[in-house]
Amino acid sequence: MKAVIGYLLAGIGLIGLALNSKIGRANFNFLEKINSEYILIPVAVLIVLGVVIMIMNSKAGSKIKQINNEVPIYQGEGKKRKIVGYRVQ
Repeated sequence: MKAVIGYLLAGIGLIGLALNSKIGRANFNFLEKINSEYILIPVAVLIVLGVVIMIMNSKAGSKIKQINNEVPIYQGEGKKRKIVGYRVQ
């Protein structure tokens, strides 16, 4: 759920960045009265905050916990041995 918030914040920031461009300012007349830096700073904060939230959530979901310790089962000897399976210790 938190990843969705990160995507929304980054998306709003990218839309704001597009509106702050020359083409966006030409299409929306009310933006010509506002200084570009007053829009750029909050938009950049939204993008960075959204990306940070997405990164934090992607790391939290990637942790895999093993229930039991597993020991490899080898076949062959020396350098020619290969792992053929695992058994629970």
